[in-house]
Amino acid sequence: MTEREKMLAGELYDCGDKELLTQWHKAKNLIRDYNQTNSEDAVEKDRILTELLGGRGSNLWITAPFFVDYGNNIYFGNNCEVNMNCTFLDDNRIIIGDNALIAPNVQIYTAFHPTNAIERFGKIKEDGSFSFCKTQTAPVVIGNNVWIGGGAIIMPGVTIGNNVVIGAGSIVTKDIPDHQIAYGNPCRLIRENI
Repeated sequence: MTEREKMLAGELYDCGDKELLTQWHKAKNLIRDYNQTNSEDAVEKDRILTELLGGRGSNLWITAPFFVDYGNNIYFGNNCEVNMNCTFLDDNRIIIGDNALIAPNVQIYTAFHPTNAIERFGKIKEDGSFSFCKTQTAPVVIGNNVWIGGGAIIMPGVTIGNNVVIGAGSIVTKDIPDHQIAYGNPCRLIRENI
């Protein structure tokens, strides 16, 4: 099993793997280019997103700056908008349905680390250095017609249902079912969204 396969399976994997680092650097270079592209240059932005993302529907709008880890694990449906300064740590899949509205400064995480330092870094080498930290992942799935408010943080493994509103500043640590308005730290269900 390759390190990428382990990563996508949610097993401990080595972030320093050559294949993963190659994709990571490619994504960082593409996202740098995207963030520096003139705002009105839709053709160049479209070209970069086509090369960067795992997949997308029509009418995707991402306002720079935008930040990713690998890029190719991010999938958008149709008619999605991502506002400025969002960070998607796509060490596993981030799947976003149709008609998503993602406000500024939203962070979506799929990666996490062992809490035990020895498990996280391994033993310190004789020269005092250590390997890349070990990482695990869990996918994030966001349904159709979802609005995620500014500054929200979506944690690894969370599924957000259809027709959900997540309030600004929320930290989403658990699944949110369909047709809900939820907010807070930790995020909790407030009322139905009918």
